[in-house]
Amino acid sequence: VKKVPQEEHVNLLGPKPANKLNMKTLLIDLDETLVHSSFVPIPNPDIILQVDIEGKITPVYVLIRPGCFDFLDQLSDYYEMVIYTASLSKYADPLMEQLDPKGLCTN
Repeated sequence: VKKVPQEEHVNLLGPKPANKLNMKTLLIDLDETLVHSSFVPIPNPDIILQVDIEGKITPVYVLIRPGCFDFLDQLSDYYEMVIYTASLSKYADPLMEQLDPKGLCTN
C-alpha cells in the first residue's frame, strides 16, 4: 500500500458544514437505495417529477423506500449525510428537495 502525502489528498466533497465537523460522513446512493424511479408509469408513485430531457418534458415516476424520511432524520444526528447519484441534476435536485425538505443532507 502506497502512503499518499497529505498535500496530495483531494477533498472531492467540499468542506463539511460547521455543525457536522466532528461527525463521520455517510455516503448514500439515491437511486435504488432511497428511491426507485421509472420512466414507465408505475402503480401509486409517491412522486411524479416533470424532467426536461433534451427539450422534452418527461414524467419520472418515483417510489420512496419505506422509512426513508425517518432514516434521514434520525441519522442526521450522528452523521454528515451525502447523497450521490449518477443521474442528471435536473432529476436529482428536485427529487432531493422533496426527500430532504429540512436540508439534513449535505449538498
